[in-house]
Amino acid sequence: MRDWFTESFGEDYIVVYRHRNRENATREVGAMMEWMNIRAGSRVLDVGCGMGRHALALRKLGYEVTGLDLSEVLLSEARCCDSERNVTWIRGDMRCLPFEEGTFDATVNWFTSFGYFVEYRDNASVLREMERVLKPGGRYLIDFLNPAYVLRHLVPLSERVDESTGLHITEKRTIEDDFVVKKIEVRPPVDAMGNQGEARRYEERVRLIGLEKFEKLLGETGLKLESVYGDYDGSAYAAESSKRQILLGRKCE
Repeated sequence: MRDWFTESFGEDYIVVYRHRNRENATREVGAMMEWMNIRAGSRVLDVGCGMGRHALALRKLGYEVTGLDLSEVLLSEARCCDSERNVTWIRGDMRCLPFEEGTFDATVNWFTSFGYFVEYRDNASVLREMERVLKPGGRYLIDFLNPAYVLRHLVPLSERVDESTGLHITEKRTIEDDFVVKKIEVRPPVDAMGNQGEARRYEERVRLIGLEKFEKLLGETGLKLESVYGDYDGSAYAAESSKRQILLGRKCE
């Protein structure tokens, strides 16, 4: 069986997540980069860049940006949105980054693009690779879900119709073996003859990693944790109530 992320990040993913707002991304990225205190012109790696909305926001802020993702489909979408070719887009696995040691001033990992792997050692490999490609003293940011908030506020079922395509999208969410699991069904609209194409189904899995476990994983690398925020508004992290778990720190010098 192939890993879920090799199946799910395709053409339908672009439709399912079309509603994610680029203006919101620009505002959120701007706030978080102020927390990181990285000067304009710094080399920043967006690990798991997807369709590139955060990487493009970083470029507008004046950073030299590289976006990395495993999905060529999502990278193609990112390139289409980057008409002036301001960002370097690279296909690669976050567990084995295709860059030399000390290449970047900062690494960022936005919107729960972490915890995809069943084995903790694979998730730890992502952190080790981030540490490896950072310059000494380089900064990192990981924007992740807060497990306690997810457990209390999980929406079991949501349905909508995509206005552009007429596709009916159903998302079912459960907690299974320390993962939040989303099962997605994309069903084509009924055509003029009353026929409907076969539904396409996908699954997404993200491990519920709390702050204590993150601290342990980071402690196994040369990454120092300095600050934890609870949301994009800069609120302090509260384990039982914060919506997000945004970790900031640096590579030891």
